[in-house]
Amino acid sequence: MTIVAGTIAARSLISGELFDRLTDRIAVTDDLPHALAERIVDQALAFLCACATERGPGLAPSPLVDLGWHAFILHTEEYTRFCDRVAGRYIHHVPEPERDVSIADRHADLTRAISAIAAAGFPVDPDLWSLRAANCTSGDDGCRASGKDGNQNTDTNGR
Repeated sequence: MTIVAGTIAARSLISGELFDRLTDRIAVTDDLPHALAERIVDQALAFLCACATERGPGLAPSPLVDLGWHAFILHTEEYTRFCDRVAGRYIHHVPEPERDVSIADRHADLTRAISAIAAAGFPVDPDLWSLRAANCTSGDDGCRASGKDGNQNTDTNGR
């Protein structure tokens, strides 16, 4: 996979202070290098913006990108304002039911998310979107952003 060149730095969508808080939380809570935590937050912000414009089935993050979403959603006031600003609605985090998902389905989910991020004008960090990163048996909760109407994830999965 090659890096998709975008023109928008996702980290510029929130204050530097909030970006640092989210990055620090991931680095400490998930025991990850700070530089990786920064990349995760950046891709989570790009993913959320892609969710804001996606009109098909809900998008699913990779497990690493989901760490950034989880960190952000805990900051409820900032997260709600961000969602209102970029999507005009709250972007719900809706876990999918426990089920077996094929590697082909995971690949398709990641491909859709990557395409939506690139279409929204953001660079894609391929290491955070690899099939290895998407191995949901590694603790991923199989979540998906809510669908086109911003409500719960009804009819956004397509499976």
